[in-house]
Amino acid sequence: MDLQRILISVAIMAGVTYVIRVLPLAIFKKKIQNRFIRSFLAYVPYAVLAAMTFPAILFSTAETVTIQSILSAAAGLGVALVLAYKDKGLLTVAVGATAAAFLVDQITRIFLV
Repeated sequence: MDLQRILISVAIMAGVTYVIRVLPLAIFKKKIQNRFIRSFLAYVPYAVLAAMTFPAILFSTAETVTIQSILSAAAGLGVALVLAYKDKGLLTVAVGATAAAFLVDQITRIFLV
């Protein structure tokens, strides 16, 4: 790929990102009064984060679906849910889930192979 095409692609991506971030500021100049819309907008970041993260959790341990990858992904998901339910910080949840998935992956390599 040539440099001109890369620069054009980066410029287009930057423009789209800028428009997406500036458009709400231009449209909504006053504070939103509707309680439903305000509560909806408050929960959108969590829903988007969950929609992007959940598939990655299930397929992060292997490229092909095996019993080993399912067990390690389920262990990581379970630990993440428990730690998040106990109001632990984001770093604690991420490290705990990663450690659980890694340990279960290593244990299943020993016993299932």
